[in-house]
Amino acid sequence: MKLISQRLFLLFTIIILSVSCKKSITADIVIRNGIVYNGENETPLNVSIAIKNDKIIYVGNENKYTINADKIIDASGLIVSPGFIDPHTHADRDLVKPSTSQNLPFLMQGITTVVVGNDGDSYFPSKKYKELYKKNGVGTNVALLVGQGTIRSQIIGKSDKVASVDDILKMKALVQQEMDEGCFGMSTGLFYAPGSYATTKEVIELAKIVAENDGIYDTHLRDESSYTVGLIPAVKEAIEIGKEAKLPIVISHIKCLGVDVWNQSSEIIELIENARKNGINVTANQYPYDASATGLKAAVVPRWAESGGKDSLFIRYNNSKLKAKILEETKQNITRRGGPEKILIVKVNDSIYLGKNLLEISEMLHIPAEQAVYEVLKNNYARIASFNMNAKDILNFMKQPWLVTGSDGNTGHPRKYGSFPRKYNKYVKQEKVINLAQFINRSTSKTAEIIKIPNRGKLKKGYFADVIIFNPETFKDKANYTNAFQYSEGLEYSIINGKLSIEKGKYTNLLNGKVLEK
Repeated sequence: MKLISQRLFLLFTIIILSVSCKKSITADIVIRNGIVYNGENETPLNVSIAIKNDKIIYVGNENKYTINADKIIDASGLIVSPGFIDPHTHADRDLVKPSTSQNLPFLMQGITTVVVGNDGDSYFPSKKYKELYKKNGVGTNVALLVGQGTIRSQIIGKSDKVASVDDILKMKALVQQEMDEGCFGMSTGLFYAPGSYATTKEVIELAKIVAENDGIYDTHLRDESSYTVGLIPAVKEAIEIGKEAKLPIVISHIKCLGVDVWNQSSEIIELIENARKNGINVTANQYPYDASATGLKAAVVPRWAESGGKDSLFIRYNNSKLKAKILEETKQNITRRGGPEKILIVKVNDSIYLGKNLLEISEMLHIPAEQAVYEVLKNNYARIASFNMNAKDILNFMKQPWLVTGSDGNTGHPRKYGSFPRKYNKYVKQEKVINLAQFINRSTSKTAEIIKIPNRGKLKKGYFADVIIFNPETFKDKANYTNAFQYSEGLEYSIINGKLSIEKGKYTNLLNGKVLEK
C-alpha cells in the first residue's frame, strides 16, 4: 500500500511539474477545435492557431504551450482555412466609394484579398487610388495591377492607331511609374478596345518592363472564341508574350466561349503543359459558371466600328455605306454567343430592358436582334450574361493543378457574390470534381504564389493573420441570374490582418483590409 501511495505521489508530481513547465503564449485570438486546412496539406490538421496583432504567432497543439487570449473561438465542426485570394476582380469600382468600400460581396464569400486592375483596365494613376483606399479604408486587402489598355489610352486614346516607337517609349515609362507605385504586374484585355488595337510586339515591349520589376502578366485573351484570331492562337500569343518578355503568364477566366470553340479545352491544356515543361510559367484562373459576363458593346459590336469610342460608333452606324456591314458582323457575333436568346441584359440604365434577353427585346421593338443592340446602346451602357460554355470544358480546366479560383466579380453576374462558395458547394461537396484540400489550396496559397503576394495564403507562423472559418454544411452561394445581389451564406468568421471582419456570420463594421504593395 505504501509503495502504491509513493507511485501515485510521484505521478501526481510529474503531472504538476509538466503543467507548470508549459510555456505560455499571449495572443489576441486563439482558434481551437477546428478542422484546419493550412493552404498546403492535403489532409486536415487538429491544431490551435494563435494570433497577435496582424500575424499568426503559433500553429500547433497545446500540449507544450498554454495559450492565453482575449478572444477564444471554438471552431468545433467548422473548417478553418487561410482567407481566399481572388486574383481577378473589378472590386475597385466599389472600393473607390466609401458607401461600398467594405467589399461585402467578396468578404462574405471568405475572400480576404482581391486583385484589381484586371482586363487591361485600371484606375490611373495608381498612387491617387492607393491614397484614396487608405483614406477611406477597405474591407479586404487589395493588390493592384496596371492595365495595358489604360496605359495605351493615356498616350494614344481610344484610336486603333498603330503605336509608334515614341508612343511605346512613353507607355513603357508609364508602366514603370505604376510598377514603382507597388503594382504586382500588368493586365491586358486584348479582346477589348483600346487594348485590342495593340500588336503582340507592342504588348511584349510593355511586358518587358513588368518583368524587370519581377511582376506578372495577367491576360484576358485576345479571343476566347472565334471573333478574330481564334481561341487557340490567342493562347499561343499569351505564351509567346511570356517567352519573349520572360515573365509569368496568367490566363484569366479561362474558357471556351461559344459553340465554335467548344471541346478545345484539352488542346489548350496541352499547350499550357508543354509551355510549362519548357520553363514558361503559365497558370490560369476560372469562375465556376457556364455564363460569361461583359458589356453588350464588347460582346457583339465589331471592334473596328467602335474605334474612337461610342460617338464614333454611332457616326459609323448612321452612315448608310457602313451600316449594313456593322449589322451583319453584329449578327455574326450574336450567333457566335449562341443566339439572341442566350444574351441576357443584367445591368442597364433603362429598366425596360433589364432582365430580358436580346430575343425578347427584338420582339418587343419589332426589329431584328442586331438592330436591337444599337437601340439599347443608344442611350445606355448595358452589361450582359452570355450563356456560352459547356460543362466538359469547365470541368476539364477545373481539374488542372495550375488553375485557381477567381470570380471576375462585376455588377450584374452572380459570380461577384457567389464564386468561391459555389465552387465548394457544387464542385467539391456535390459533384466531387476536386477535393476540399485542392479547392482550399488553389484558392489561397497557390494564388498567392501566382500573384507573388508574400506571407499570405497559408496558416503558418509569421504569416499575416488572414483566416476564415466556415460551416461545411451551409457554406454556399445564393446569388443567381434572377437576383445576382444576394450574399453567400455559411461563413462564420473572417479575420483580416488579425482583426475580426465577420463574427458569427455578421459583418463587424470594421475596415481591416490593407493596400498591398509589391
